[in-house]
Amino acid sequence: MAPPAAVEGGDAGGGDRQQQQGPGQMITGIIRIIVIYYFATKFFSSNKPSSSGSGSDPAVQISNLFQKSEPLDMWFYLSEHEKFNDFGNEEALIWHETNIPYAVWGPESTRTLSLKYYPSEALKHNGSLYAHVFFARSGYPADPKDPEYQPLAAFGLKHPVVTYLPKSKANKKKSLLGNSKDANEDDSVSEGIEEPQADLKDDGPTEYISYWKPNITINLVDDFTKYTQRSIPPNVAPYINIEPTTGNYYPTVYFNEFWLLRDKLIALNDTVTELPLHLEVAPISMTKWQLFLQIDQSFQIHRSYGSMLEGEADELKRVFVEGNPYLLGVTMFVSLLHSVFDFLAFKNDIQFWNKNKSMEGLSAKSVVVSFICQLIIFLYLLDNDTSWMILASSGIGVCIEFWKIGKAMHIEVDRSGSIPKLKFSDRDTYAGNKTKEYDDLAMKYLSYVLFVLVACSSVYSLMYETHKSWYSWILSSLTSCVYMFGFIMMCPQLFINYKLKSVAHLPWRQMTYKFLNTIIDDLFAFVIKMPMLHRLSVFRDDVIFLIYLYQRWAYPVDKKRVNEFGFGGEDEDEATAALTSGPSSSAEEKKTN
Repeated sequence: MAPPAAVEGGDAGGGDRQQQQGPGQMITGIIRIIVIYYFATKFFSSNKPSSSGSGSDPAVQISNLFQKSEPLDMWFYLSEHEKFNDFGNEEALIWHETNIPYAVWGPESTRTLSLKYYPSEALKHNGSLYAHVFFARSGYPADPKDPEYQPLAAFGLKHPVVTYLPKSKANKKKSLLGNSKDANEDDSVSEGIEEPQADLKDDGPTEYISYWKPNITINLVDDFTKYTQRSIPPNVAPYINIEPTTGNYYPTVYFNEFWLLRDKLIALNDTVTELPLHLEVAPISMTKWQLFLQIDQSFQIHRSYGSMLEGEADELKRVFVEGNPYLLGVTMFVSLLHSVFDFLAFKNDIQFWNKNKSMEGLSAKSVVVSFICQLIIFLYLLDNDTSWMILASSGIGVCIEFWKIGKAMHIEVDRSGSIPKLKFSDRDTYAGNKTKEYDDLAMKYLSYVLFVLVACSSVYSLMYETHKSWYSWILSSLTSCVYMFGFIMMCPQLFINYKLKSVAHLPWRQMTYKFLNTIIDDLFAFVIKMPMLHRLSVFRDDVIFLIYLYQRWAYPVDKKRVNEFGFGGEDEDEATAALTSGPSSSAEEKKTN
């Protein structure tokens, strides 16, 4: 194996794209878990001695064997063996630094090196490679065989440079019309470095492949705490390296992979001839180190609960690595506003339909179509293995839309046949006036346009895209049409408003909150990287709502029409007149009496 060649430059891993979702909710959950874990470890920690102890009295304090600002020498070896004792191998010695001040912040305490490593044939075929890092007081050797070796002056650790991750399963999508050549070409492009597998079953054994870590950051933790065996925090105990004769501990070394994103890992195979490697040794404060540990632990908790998918943690880290801090703060604030407006819109929507007594002027068919669209989106998310939190939110939305159908129409159970069926009928306030006529007329012509768009989009998807099955094709086609052409379903209400020359029957509070959310979505459309088609679709609701605003301005308030609570403007005037005339009439009666 040829020795690695050192080159200049090199930075820690960055990224090439931005996160497409607001991180406000995820950051809030992480902070909540960190606070809960902190108090849990303070008040409910175990009284048992730490397993990392040497068997001494738990009340005896242990301290750091090294002093602050003490100069250290470092040796960095790369070996394919997990245990290392070949200190005389010059080819294995990749990096050597002297006089590194321990736990001191300054230019002299941070050292970096960038080089090219040439892998062996064994490493290309799922072999292992370890970084063996040794520290010693300046002037002392790290080799135990050296006559001047002092056990209390030197220590070492190992760290794997190669990690093993499950191989991505073969893309089960295929061309339903049999265009296997084009489908295979598309799959190979989408897979990237992953090699496609043929006929891989879900219940088969999981195959792992090796990935190269292009960045290794060695942090010397600034920790001079005097611990007792009972007071070592559980998250710190695994990193404490106890010296057995004295019971004290060596300086804590942390191999920092917090900012090493998965898309920066390099898959090892026969085509790889050289590999980049960026090395860095630097101090890290105790607070920052524990923060990294807590955040990593919170990510694991989120993944175990199903509230975070694989890769979402990297996307959140990418925001901090690549994003502008001011833009990040604005994004978190706007995401909070978006959540507040969502809640207010949801509240007023439920309140409106719960108290609504008349369907006059409201489109019942739009309510039914809204339920169908919500159901299609829910089935699509279910077919694509989405997080259970998103599924639960979408499922609740489906239930609410079905509940709104019960408020807009009469729902009865028909038991005349062998199988009970739901029977829907129009309410008297809807069928007994012009609203139903205008609603049917609007849906008639809009359905023609919608069916043509759905048919064209579905045929295009069938011919040029891949799908898992015919069921998946139907769902994806319907979902695409819901996202692209869903604004057409809001047009019947515009037509009814135009014919009735009134908008007094609309839930304006709920629509106002939704419009504010639409403005926020417009801001994100300019800030966040997204496809052009999706960016254009963000502005579709703006056009519809601007028409609603024009209609509100063009059509004056009709006081004879009942509002969403079943009261008209004339009723309010009569009630006001009664209240004002009540005290004066009673006073006159008293005078006459």
